[in-house]
Amino acid sequence: MKTLNDFNFENKKALIRVDFNVPLNDKFEVTDATRIVSAKPTIIKILEDGGSCILMSHLGRPKGFQDEFSLKHIASKVEDILGVEVKTVADCVGADVEAAAASLEPGQVLLLENLRFYKEETAGDKDFAEKLSKLGDIYVNDAFGTAHRAHASTTIIAQFFNGKKCFGSLLAQEIESINKVMETGEKPVLAILGGAKVSSKITIIENILDKVDHLIIGGGMAFTFVKAQGGKIGNSICEDDKMPLALDILKQAKEKNVQIHIPVDTVAADDFSNDANTQIVDINEIPDGWEGVDAGPKSRKQFHDIVMQCKTILWNGPLGVFEMESFAGGTIELGNSIAEATKKGAFSLVGGGDSVAAVKQFGFEHKVSYVSTGGGAMLESLEGKTLPGIAAILE
Repeated sequence: MKTLNDFNFENKKALIRVDFNVPLNDKFEVTDATRIVSAKPTIIKILEDGGSCILMSHLGRPKGFQDEFSLKHIASKVEDILGVEVKTVADCVGADVEAAAASLEPGQVLLLENLRFYKEETAGDKDFAEKLSKLGDIYVNDAFGTAHRAHASTTIIAQFFNGKKCFGSLLAQEIESINKVMETGEKPVLAILGGAKVSSKITIIENILDKVDHLIIGGGMAFTFVKAQGGKIGNSICEDDKMPLALDILKQAKEKNVQIHIPVDTVAADDFSNDANTQIVDINEIPDGWEGVDAGPKSRKQFHDIVMQCKTILWNGPLGVFEMESFAGGTIELGNSIAEATKKGAFSLVGGGDSVAAVKQFGFEHKVSYVSTGGGAMLESLEGKTLPGIAAILE
Protein backbone atom coordinates (compact mmCIF):
# COMPACT_ATOMS: atom_id res chain seq x y z
CA MET A 1 0.00 0.00 0.00
CA LYS A 2 1.76 3.16 -1.20
CA THR A 3 1.36 6.20 1.03
CA LEU A 4 2.77 9.73 1.10
CA ASN A 5 5.89 8.40 2.84
CA ASP A 6 6.84 6.46 -0.31
CA PHE A 7 7.39 9.70 -2.24
CA ASN A 8 9.51 12.81 -2.00
CA PHE A 9 7.41 15.64 -3.39
CA GLU A 10 10.27 18.13 -3.84
CA ASN A 11 9.58 20.17 -7.01
CA LYS A 12 6.62 17.88 -7.77
CA LYS A 13 3.02 18.90 -8.34
CA ALA A 14 0.70 16.66 -6.32
CA LEU A 15 -2.80 16.31 -7.78
CA ILE A 16 -4.89 15.53 -4.70
CA ARG A 17 -8.47 14.30 -4.67
CA VAL A 18 -9.83 15.74 -1.43
CA ASP A 19 -13.37 15.57 -0.09
CA PHE A 20 -14.35 19.19 0.52
CA ASN A 21 -18.07 18.43 0.20
CA VAL A 22 -18.81 20.51 3.29
CA PRO A 23 -22.10 22.02 4.49
CA LEU A 24 -22.66 25.75 3.81
CA ASN A 25 -25.22 28.13 5.29
CA ASP A 26 -27.27 30.63 3.27
CA LYS A 27 -24.34 33.09 3.39
CA PHE A 28 -22.10 30.41 1.83
CA GLU A 29 -20.12 30.03 5.05
CA VAL A 30 -18.75 26.58 6.00
CA THR A 31 -20.70 25.27 9.00
CA ASP A 32 -18.61 22.11 9.59
CA ALA A 33 -14.98 22.13 8.43
CA THR A 34 -14.11 18.60 9.61
CA ARG A 35 -13.36 17.35 6.10
CA ILE A 36 -11.04 20.26 5.34
CA VAL A 37 -9.21 19.81 8.65
CA SER A 38 -8.88 16.06 7.91
CA ALA A 39 -7.09 16.78 4.62
CA LYS A 40 -4.58 19.19 6.18
CA PRO A 41 -1.86 16.65 7.18
CA THR A 42 -1.57 15.37 3.59
CA ILE A 43 -1.35 18.86 2.09
CA ILE A 44 1.16 20.14 4.66
CA LYS A 45 3.44 17.08 4.25
CA ILE A 46 3.64 17.73 0.48
CA LEU A 47 4.29 21.46 0.95
CA GLU A 48 6.98 20.76 3.57
CA ASP A 49 8.67 18.35 1.12
CA GLY A 50 8.97 21.30 -1.28
CA GLY A 51 6.08 20.31 -3.53
CA SER A 52 2.93 22.11 -4.62
CA CYS A 53 -0.69 20.96 -4.29
CA ILE A 54 -3.53 20.99 -6.79
CA LEU A 55 -6.75 20.22 -4.92
CA MET A 56 -9.78 18.79 -6.67
CA SER A 57 -13.15 18.11 -5.05
CA HIS A 58 -16.88 18.11 -5.63
CA LEU A 59 -19.46 20.10 -3.67
CA GLY A 60 -23.10 19.07 -3.58
CA ARG A 61 -25.00 17.80 -6.60
CA PRO A 62 -24.97 20.63 -9.13
CA LYS A 63 -26.69 20.46 -12.49
CA GLY A 64 -24.02 22.06 -14.69
CA PHE A 65 -22.24 25.26 -13.60
CA GLN A 66 -24.20 26.63 -10.61
CA ASP A 67 -22.69 29.44 -8.57
CA GLU A 68 -24.06 28.20 -5.23
CA PHE A 69 -21.98 25.03 -5.64
CA SER A 70 -18.76 26.87 -6.55
CA LEU A 71 -15.69 25.94 -4.51
CA LYS A 72 -14.68 29.63 -4.49
CA HIS A 73 -17.08 29.94 -1.51
CA ILE A 74 -14.86 27.71 0.63
CA ALA A 75 -11.42 28.93 -0.52
CA SER A 76 -10.98 31.39 2.36
CA LYS A 77 -11.88 28.68 4.90
CA VAL A 78 -9.36 26.29 3.31
CA GLU A 79 -6.78 29.11 3.49
CA ASP A 80 -7.51 29.71 7.21
CA ILE A 81 -7.15 26.02 8.05
CA LEU A 82 -3.99 25.39 6.00
CA GLY A 83 -2.34 28.68 6.96
CA VAL A 84 -1.18 29.24 3.36
CA GLU A 85 -2.60 31.21 0.43
CA VAL A 86 -5.00 29.20 -1.72
CA LYS A 87 -5.21 30.18 -5.37
CA THR A 88 -8.44 29.46 -7.25
CA VAL A 89 -9.33 28.95 -10.87
CA ALA A 90 -12.77 29.15 -12.52
CA ASP A 91 -12.72 25.63 -14.00
CA CYS A 92 -11.18 22.21 -13.38
CA VAL A 93 -10.03 21.32 -16.93
CA GLY A 94 -8.90 23.25 -19.98
CA ALA A 95 -6.13 25.60 -21.08
CA ASP A 96 -6.56 28.17 -18.27
CA VAL A 97 -6.44 25.48 -15.63
CA GLU A 98 -3.38 23.85 -17.19
CA ALA A 99 -1.63 27.23 -17.25
CA ALA A 100 -2.50 27.90 -13.60
CA ALA A 101 -1.19 24.45 -12.60
CA ALA A 102 1.98 24.84 -14.67
CA SER A 103 2.83 28.19 -13.05
CA LEU A 104 2.44 26.81 -9.51
CA GLU A 105 5.63 27.22 -7.44
CA PRO A 106 6.78 24.85 -4.65
CA GLY A 107 4.83 25.62 -1.47
CA GLN A 108 1.77 26.88 -3.33
CA VAL A 109 -1.79 25.52 -3.36
CA LEU A 110 -4.34 25.69 -6.19
CA LEU A 111 -8.03 24.81 -5.64
CA LEU A 112 -9.82 23.70 -8.81
CA GLU A 113 -13.50 24.39 -9.46
CA ASN A 114 -16.21 21.83 -8.61
CA LEU A 115 -15.59 18.59 -10.53
CA ARG A 116 -19.30 17.83 -10.67
CA PHE A 117 -19.96 20.87 -12.86
CA TYR A 118 -19.12 18.24 -15.48
CA LYS A 119 -21.36 15.18 -15.79
CA GLU A 120 -18.26 13.35 -17.03
CA GLU A 121 -16.99 13.26 -13.42
CA THR A 122 -19.75 11.02 -12.04
CA ALA A 123 -19.93 9.08 -15.33
CA GLY A 124 -16.29 8.02 -14.83
CA ASP A 125 -15.37 9.42 -18.24
CA LYS A 126 -11.86 8.44 -19.32
CA ASP A 127 -11.19 11.53 -21.48
CA PHE A 128 -12.19 13.82 -18.60
CA ALA A 129 -9.93 11.85 -16.22
CA GLU A 130 -7.06 12.21 -18.70
CA LYS A 131 -7.54 15.99 -18.87
CA LEU A 132 -7.37 16.17 -15.06
CA SER A 133 -4.28 13.92 -15.00
CA LYS A 134 -2.29 16.48 -17.06
CA LEU A 135 -2.31 18.87 -14.10
CA GLY A 136 0.02 16.98 -11.74
CA ASP A 137 3.06 14.70 -11.47
CA ILE A 138 1.82 12.43 -8.65
CA TYR A 139 -1.80 11.48 -7.92
CA VAL A 140 -2.87 11.36 -4.26
CA ASN A 141 -6.30 10.08 -3.27
CA ASP A 142 -7.29 11.39 0.16
CA ALA A 143 -11.07 11.32 -0.28
CA PHE A 144 -12.45 8.33 1.64
CA GLY A 145 -15.99 9.73 1.46
CA THR A 146 -16.03 9.13 -2.32
CA ALA A 147 -13.80 6.04 -2.51
CA HIS A 148 -16.84 3.83 -3.12
CA ARG A 149 -17.63 5.69 -6.35
CA ALA A 150 -15.92 4.84 -9.66
CA HIS A 151 -15.80 8.50 -10.66
CA ALA A 152 -13.27 10.09 -13.00
CA SER A 153 -11.29 11.84 -10.23
CA THR A 154 -11.47 9.03 -7.64
CA THR A 155 -10.79 5.92 -9.72
CA ILE A 156 -10.39 6.33 -13.50
CA ILE A 157 -7.64 8.97 -13.20
CA ALA A 158 -5.29 6.55 -11.38
CA GLN A 159 -4.52 4.65 -14.60
CA PHE A 160 -2.64 7.73 -15.91
CA PHE A 161 -0.22 7.68 -12.94
CA ASN A 162 1.48 4.30 -13.19
CA GLY A 163 3.89 4.04 -10.24
CA LYS A 164 3.12 7.65 -9.27
CA LYS A 165 -0.02 7.29 -7.16
CA CYS A 166 -0.60 6.86 -3.45
CA PHE A 167 -3.03 7.19 -0.57
CA GLY A 168 -3.13 10.41 1.42
CA SER A 169 -2.82 10.19 5.21
CA LEU A 170 -6.58 10.40 5.82
CA LEU A 171 -7.44 7.59 3.39
CA ALA A 172 -4.56 5.47 4.72
CA GLN A 173 -5.89 5.96 8.27
CA GLU A 174 -9.40 4.97 7.21
CA ILE A 175 -8.13 1.77 5.57
CA GLU A 176 -5.98 0.89 8.61
CA SER A 177 -8.84 1.57 11.06
CA ILE A 178 -11.32 -0.64 9.21
CA ASN A 179 -8.63 -3.29 8.83
CA LYS A 180 -8.08 -3.21 12.61
CA VAL A 181 -11.73 -4.05 13.18
CA MET A 182 -12.13 -6.56 10.35
CA GLU A 183 -8.76 -8.35 10.30
CA THR A 184 -6.08 -7.51 12.83
CA GLY A 185 -7.97 -6.26 15.88
CA GLU A 186 -7.15 -7.56 19.34
CA LYS A 187 -9.87 -9.87 20.66
CA PRO A 188 -12.55 -9.77 21.96
CA VAL A 189 -13.97 -7.79 19.02
CA LEU A 190 -17.33 -6.06 19.47
CA ALA A 191 -19.60 -4.54 16.83
CA ILE A 192 -22.47 -2.28 17.89
CA LEU A 193 -25.08 -1.82 15.18
CA GLY A 194 -28.00 0.54 15.73
CA GLY A 195 -30.28 2.69 13.68
CA ALA A 196 -33.80 2.15 12.42
CA LYS A 197 -33.68 -0.68 9.92
CA VAL A 198 -32.27 -4.19 9.76
CA SER A 199 -32.53 -4.06 5.97
CA SER A 200 -29.84 -1.36 5.73
CA LYS A 201 -27.41 -3.43 7.84
CA ILE A 202 -28.03 -7.00 6.60
CA THR A 203 -24.90 -7.26 4.47
CA ILE A 204 -22.75 -5.79 7.24
CA ILE A 205 -24.12 -8.23 9.82
CA GLU A 206 -23.55 -11.21 7.53
CA ASN A 207 -20.00 -10.08 6.73
CA ILE A 208 -18.90 -9.30 10.30
CA LEU A 209 -20.26 -12.44 11.97
CA ASP A 210 -16.98 -14.15 11.01
CA LYS A 211 -14.91 -11.31 12.50
CA VAL A 212 -16.51 -10.46 15.84
CA ASP A 213 -17.00 -12.11 19.22
CA HIS A 214 -19.90 -9.91 20.36
CA LEU A 215 -22.63 -8.10 18.44
CA ILE A 216 -24.91 -5.55 20.10
CA ILE A 217 -28.07 -4.87 18.10
CA GLY A 218 -29.73 -1.65 19.26
CA GLY A 219 -31.94 1.15 18.03
CA GLY A 220 -35.10 0.58 16.03
CA MET A 221 -33.73 -2.52 14.31
CA ALA A 222 -33.76 -4.41 17.63
CA PHE A 223 -37.57 -4.58 17.56
CA THR A 224 -37.57 -6.76 14.44
CA PHE A 225 -35.48 -9.28 16.39
CA VAL A 226 -37.70 -8.98 19.48
CA LYS A 227 -40.94 -9.50 17.55
CA ALA A 228 -39.43 -12.37 15.54
CA GLN A 229 -38.82 -14.18 18.84
CA GLY A 230 -42.41 -13.66 19.99
CA GLY A 231 -42.07 -10.42 21.96
CA LYS A 232 -44.77 -7.74 22.13
CA ILE A 233 -43.43 -4.47 20.74
CA GLY A 234 -46.51 -2.20 20.77
CA ASN A 235 -46.22 0.49 18.11
CA SER A 236 -42.42 0.20 17.81
CA ILE A 237 -40.78 0.33 14.40
CA CYS A 238 -40.52 -3.14 12.84
CA GLU A 239 -39.77 -4.67 9.45
CA ASP A 240 -42.13 -7.64 9.54
CA ASP A 241 -40.80 -9.01 6.27
CA LYS A 242 -37.30 -9.17 7.79
CA MET A 243 -38.31 -11.29 10.81
CA PRO A 244 -37.28 -14.63 9.20
CA LEU A 245 -33.93 -13.03 8.39
CA ALA A 246 -33.53 -11.87 11.99
CA LEU A 247 -34.07 -15.46 13.20
CA ASP A 248 -31.56 -16.70 10.61
CA ILE A 249 -28.96 -14.16 11.85
CA LEU A 250 -29.46 -15.38 15.43
CA LYS A 251 -28.98 -18.98 14.22
CA GLN A 252 -25.85 -18.12 12.23
CA ALA A 253 -24.39 -16.27 15.23
CA LYS A 254 -24.93 -19.28 17.48
CA GLU A 255 -23.21 -21.56 14.95
CA LYS A 256 -20.26 -19.15 14.71
CA ASN A 257 -20.06 -18.74 18.50
CA VAL A 258 -20.85 -15.03 18.33
CA GLN A 259 -22.80 -13.64 21.27
CA ILE A 260 -25.65 -11.39 20.15
CA HIS A 261 -26.94 -8.88 22.68
CA ILE A 262 -30.36 -7.26 22.25
CA PRO A 263 -31.77 -4.67 24.72
CA VAL A 264 -33.71 -6.24 27.60
CA ASP A 265 -35.67 -3.10 28.48
CA THR A 266 -36.63 0.09 26.71
CA VAL A 267 -37.80 3.65 27.27
CA ALA A 268 -41.31 3.53 25.79
CA ALA A 269 -43.18 6.67 24.71
CA ASP A 270 -46.86 7.22 23.95
CA ASP A 271 -45.98 9.63 21.14
CA PHE A 272 -43.02 10.26 18.84
CA SER A 273 -42.17 13.61 20.39
CA ASN A 274 -39.70 15.00 22.92
CA ASP A 275 -42.40 15.78 25.49
CA ALA A 276 -44.26 12.46 25.23
CA ASN A 277 -45.15 10.45 28.35
CA THR A 278 -42.57 7.73 28.96
CA GLN A 279 -42.19 4.56 31.00
CA ILE A 280 -39.50 1.90 31.35
CA VAL A 281 -40.76 -1.51 30.23
CA ASP A 282 -39.43 -4.96 29.44
CA ILE A 283 -38.58 -4.98 25.72
CA ASN A 284 -40.83 -8.02 25.20
CA GLU A 285 -43.81 -6.33 26.91
CA ILE A 286 -44.33 -2.94 25.28
CA PRO A 287 -48.01 -1.99 25.71
CA ASP A 288 -50.23 -1.28 22.70
CA GLY A 289 -50.11 2.41 21.76
CA TRP A 290 -46.53 2.78 23.09
CA GLU A 291 -43.26 2.54 21.19
CA GLY A 292 -39.66 1.88 22.19
CA VAL A 293 -37.51 4.99 21.64
CA ASP A 294 -34.32 4.34 23.64
CA ALA A 295 -32.41 1.61 25.47
CA GLY A 296 -33.56 1.19 29.08
CA PRO A 297 -31.33 1.29 32.21
CA LYS A 298 -30.77 -2.50 32.44
CA SER A 299 -29.74 -2.61 28.76
CA ARG A 300 -27.34 0.30 29.23
CA LYS A 301 -25.68 -1.47 32.16
CA GLN A 302 -25.47 -4.73 30.22
CA PHE A 303 -23.94 -2.98 27.19
CA HIS A 304 -21.45 -1.12 29.40
CA ASP A 305 -20.21 -4.44 30.84
CA ILE A 306 -19.77 -5.90 27.34
CA VAL A 307 -17.95 -2.80 26.02
CA MET A 308 -15.56 -2.86 28.98
CA GLN A 309 -14.44 -6.44 28.31
CA CYS A 310 -13.71 -5.88 24.58
CA LYS A 311 -10.41 -4.73 23.04
CA THR A 312 -11.65 -3.73 19.57
CA ILE A 313 -14.95 -1.86 19.14
CA LEU A 314 -16.91 -0.79 16.07
CA TRP A 315 -19.87 1.54 16.61
CA ASN A 316 -22.31 2.10 13.76
CA GLY A 317 -25.73 3.48 14.66
CA PRO A 318 -27.38 5.04 17.74
CA LEU A 319 -29.31 3.18 20.47
CA GLY A 320 -32.32 5.50 20.38
CA VAL A 321 -33.88 8.59 18.87
CA PHE A 322 -30.92 10.69 20.06
CA GLU A 323 -32.03 13.73 18.04
CA MET A 324 -34.69 14.20 20.76
CA GLU A 325 -33.08 15.11 24.08
CA SER A 326 -35.50 12.92 26.08
CA PHE A 327 -34.41 9.81 24.13
CA ALA A 328 -30.65 10.44 23.87
CA GLY A 329 -29.65 8.80 27.19
CA GLY A 330 -28.83 5.34 25.83
CA THR A 331 -26.65 6.69 23.05
CA ILE A 332 -24.84 9.07 25.44
CA GLU A 333 -24.19 6.30 27.99
CA LEU A 334 -22.89 4.01 25.24
CA GLY A 335 -20.56 6.81 24.12
CA ASN A 336 -19.31 7.17 27.70
CA SER A 337 -18.68 3.42 27.91
CA ILE A 338 -16.74 3.37 24.63
CA ALA A 339 -14.73 6.43 25.71
CA GLU A 340 -13.85 4.68 29.01
CA ALA A 341 -12.83 1.46 27.22
CA THR A 342 -10.71 3.49 24.77
CA LYS A 343 -8.96 5.25 27.64
CA LYS A 344 -8.10 1.82 29.04
CA GLY A 345 -6.49 0.76 25.76
CA ALA A 346 -9.27 -0.54 23.50
CA PHE A 347 -9.34 0.50 19.84
CA SER A 348 -12.66 2.14 18.92
CA LEU A 349 -13.87 3.04 15.44
CA VAL A 350 -17.05 5.08 14.94
CA GLY A 351 -18.60 5.30 11.48
CA GLY A 352 -21.86 5.92 9.67
CA GLY A 353 -23.75 9.22 9.49
CA ASP A 354 -25.91 9.01 12.63
CA SER A 355 -23.14 7.66 14.88
CA VAL A 356 -20.73 10.35 13.73
CA ALA A 357 -23.41 13.01 14.31
CA ALA A 358 -24.03 11.66 17.82
CA VAL A 359 -20.31 11.50 18.63
CA LYS A 360 -19.87 15.14 17.60
CA GLN A 361 -23.06 16.33 19.29
CA PHE A 362 -22.19 14.77 22.65
CA GLY A 363 -18.45 15.54 22.64
CA PHE A 364 -16.97 12.05 22.14
CA GLU A 365 -15.02 12.95 19.01
CA HIS A 366 -11.63 13.02 20.75
CA LYS A 367 -12.46 10.24 23.24
CA VAL A 368 -12.60 7.41 20.67
CA SER A 369 -9.71 6.09 18.57
CA TYR A 370 -11.03 7.06 15.16
CA VAL A 371 -14.12 8.70 13.66
CA SER A 372 -14.63 7.77 10.01
CA THR A 373 -15.24 10.60 7.54
CA GLY A 374 -17.09 8.51 4.96
CA GLY A 375 -20.61 7.18 5.59
CA GLY A 376 -21.36 5.15 2.45
CA ALA A 377 -17.72 4.22 1.89
CA MET A 378 -17.38 2.98 5.47
CA LEU A 379 -20.54 0.86 5.21
CA GLU A 380 -19.41 -0.72 1.94
CA SER A 381 -16.01 -1.52 3.50
CA LEU A 382 -17.77 -3.24 6.41
CA GLU A 383 -19.85 -5.19 3.90
CA GLY A 384 -16.57 -6.61 2.60
CA LYS A 385 -16.63 -4.76 -0.72
CA THR A 386 -13.43 -3.55 -2.34
CA LEU A 387 -13.91 0.16 -2.96
CA PRO A 388 -13.01 1.22 -6.51
CA GLY A 389 -11.09 4.31 -5.34
CA ILE A 390 -8.90 2.11 -3.14
CA ALA A 391 -8.47 -0.66 -5.73
CA ALA A 392 -7.30 1.93 -8.31
CA ILE A 393 -4.33 2.94 -6.12
CA LEU A 394 -3.42 -0.66 -5.29
CA GLU A 395 -3.36 -1.75 -8.98
